[in-house]
Amino acid sequence: MSDLPEPEVRLATIAREWARIGVIGFGGPPAHIALLRRLCVDERAWLSAQDFEDGIAATNLLPGPASTQLAIFCAWRLRGRLGGAIGGLCFIVPGLAAILALAALFMAAHPPTWVRGAAAGAGAAVPAVALSAALGLVPASWRRVTDDRAARTRWVCYFLAGAAAAALVGPYLVLILLVCGLFEVASLRIPRTLSGHGMWALLPVASVPVTGGLAALSWVALKVGALSYGGGFVIIPLMQHDAVTTYHWMSGTQFLNAVALGQVTPGPVVQTVAVVGYAAGGVGGGLLAALVAFAPSFGFVLGGAPHFDRLRSSTRAQAFFVGAGAAVIGAIAGAAIPLGREISHVWQLGVLAAAVGWLFGLRRSVVPAIVGSGVLGVVAALAGASP
Repeated sequence: MSDLPEPEVRLATIAREWARIGVIGFGGPPAHIALLRRLCVDERAWLSAQDFEDGIAATNLLPGPASTQLAIFCAWRLRGRLGGAIGGLCFIVPGLAAILALAALFMAAHPPTWVRGAAAGAGAAVPAVALSAALGLVPASWRRVTDDRAARTRWVCYFLAGAAAAALVGPYLVLILLVCGLFEVASLRIPRTLSGHGMWALLPVASVPVTGGLAALSWVALKVGALSYGGGFVIIPLMQHDAVTTYHWMSGTQFLNAVALGQVTPGPVVQTVAVVGYAAGGVGGGLLAALVAFAPSFGFVLGGAPHFDRLRSSTRAQAFFVGAGAAVIGAIAGAAIPLGREISHVWQLGVLAAAVGWLFGLRRSVVPAIVGSGVLGVVAALAGASP
C-alpha cells in the first residue's frame, strides 16, 4: 500500500462524508462498500482502486464488522490514526442513535399494539435473513478453494461443522471456527501457530461466563466485537445464548426483534448488541455495549493497518481464512434454527414464508423484507392476531 496521499483531506471533510454514509448506509456490508468505493475511488480519487481492494481483502481477514473496519481503514489512509478514529465514529454513530431510539420504542414496558405487531412481524423474517446472508457469502468463499477434491471436501465439512455448532452449541461456536481454521492450516502442512494473530488467543475463553451486571454486559459485547469473524451474524447464536439463556436480559422474542432492528437501521448488524445492552441497562447499557463491541475494530485497524500487506501475503492467514470462513458461512446459516425456534405464533410462519419468497424467489434485498414483514405484523395485530 502506498504512503498517505497528498494533499491531506480535511478532518471536517472526513467527518461529514463518513457521517453521510452512516446515515444512508442501509443494506449491510455490500451497500457500505459500494458507498465507500464511490466516495474514495470514483468521485474524489482519494484512493486508487488497488488500495481500496487491498483494504477490503485485509479487513476481511480480521474478526469484527468488516465494513466498519473498511470505513476506519479508508479514513486512516487519508489522515492517519486521528482520521481513522473520526471516520469510524462518524460512520457508526448515526446507526447507533437510530437503533437505540427504536429499542426504546419496541422494548417499552407497554408498547402499543401496532408496535408489538411490527416487532413480531419483523422478527419472523429474521431466520430467512440469516439464510440469505449465508448464501450470499458462499460464491466468494468457494472461489478461494482450489480445484483439489480434498480441499473442496474439507470446505463442505467446515460449512457443516459451523452450521451444526450454531444450531446446537451456540456458546462454543467460536471454538469450532478456530478448529476449522487451524485444521485447514495443518492440512496444507503449514505450522499451526498463526504468528501475529494474538487476537485468536481470546477464542478458548469465549464461553467463560461472567457474573451479571455491567461486567457481564461488557464481556458479551467484547466477544461480539472481537470474535465476530466473517460478520456480525456469526456471533448471533452466542449473543442469543448470553442475552436470553445465561443472563435473562431479554426474551427470545425480544432477541428476534433486536436482530431485526439491526437489519433495518444503517450500519453493521453488530449494532444488535446495543439493543441487548439497552435491555440489560437502558440507554447507558446500550452505549456501553456499543463502545466495547466496536473498540476491537478500532484497535485492529488503527494498530495493525501498517502491517496489512504482510497479513494479506501470509499463507498461514489465507489458509486459516479458508477454513474458518467456510465454518462462518455455515454458522450464519445454522443460526436460522435457534432464531426460528423463537417464533411463537402461527401467523408468523406465514410472514416467514413471505420473507423466504421475497429473498429467495424474487431475489430482492433484506431491508424491504424486514420492513414489509413488520407491516404484515401490524396488519395481523390490528386484525386481532396475538402479537
